[in-house]
Amino acid sequence: MANLVRYSDGDVVVSTDNLTTSTWSDNTNNLQTAHTSSLTSYATPTSSGQFFLEVHNKATTDTTSQVQYAVAYGHRHGSGSPDFTNDIGSFGFGASRTIYNQYRQLVFGDETQNFTFGSHTPDDIYVINVERARFKHNLKPGTLNLKLENANVASIGQSDGTITLELTDDSVFSTGSATVTNLGRQFNIVSGSNGQAVGNVVNQVAASSSYGLFYPDAGVIILNPDNFGGNLAAAKNTGVSTNTDLNHRKLYQAISGAKHFIVDSQEKVTSQYYFTRAKNNEFNYTTNPSFVDNNGDVNINSFIDNPQTFITTVGLYNDNNDLVAVAKLSQPVTKDFTKEALIRVKLDY
Repeated sequence: MANLVRYSDGDVVVSTDNLTTSTWSDNTNNLQTAHTSSLTSYATPTSSGQFFLEVHNKATTDTTSQVQYAVAYGHRHGSGSPDFTNDIGSFGFGASRTIYNQYRQLVFGDETQNFTFGSHTPDDIYVINVERARFKHNLKPGTLNLKLENANVASIGQSDGTITLELTDDSVFSTGSATVTNLGRQFNIVSGSNGQAVGNVVNQVAASSSYGLFYPDAGVIILNPDNFGGNLAAAKNTGVSTNTDLNHRKLYQAISGAKHFIVDSQEKVTSQYYFTRAKNNEFNYTTNPSFVDNNGDVNINSFIDNPQTFITTVGLYNDNNDLVAVAKLSQPVTKDFTKEALIRVKLDY
């Protein structure tokens, strides 16, 4: 083994950067296409389709299709979904109540607190849950741009093509003062774009209540159904829904019809830089066995008085002399007694 040289304190530098990329598959910036699976079951009160609806970027028959997000509807009293007893004439302990309890457990840590938007506490919530595989460390505040389409029609999948609402988070207004919950940072969702509200944020949140809450660290968006107008596709059904008028299907229609869902992913990358120095009197003799003959004499006469090596690799060792990392140079660096080398090795994690 070659002689090892210990790095000095000033030779190792740590740096942290935030990298921003698109959240959606195939590096798509704006998710304009949305597909649900025809295999989603709504047959019984406990079928998966009663609880949530997964949204894909391509038709689910395409083998490259991937889940982008899921939508759900929750009601603290169970309205909007059939009772688990399969009594379609009543509601109570059903999918919507389960969803509401699930998310308040995630946010508040218990099932007694209710979601409050500004000064308003509705009985229900809409949920958009971004698939965890779609983002790195967190969703980036200030990049949420979600449009909801007007759908003054009775049939799912149809709309009049009118954009009635454009939503964003208020992180630009709330920089440094976000509420922190069990799901991490919490921002209000307001009418606007790119983290900035249209008009006064305080008035939107306090006077008329916010449109929802954004949890970028968990990839969760919780919307306030009471703030959607009656003609919006997401206008809720407060009775016992069938599989064609489930509230989360209405939300899916409002999102997919608008064809405008942008939110970026953010990743915190910590880098360690090792400034590797080869001084003029170091690393001038190769460890290649062919350098010397069986008697220990140098095979190449010109290397006797002027040895020369070519640096191709830098190895990082721990205190036990175990090789823990290897850096390869794009091309060899010539080294002899007249030259010094400075090689910067970067480790990302």
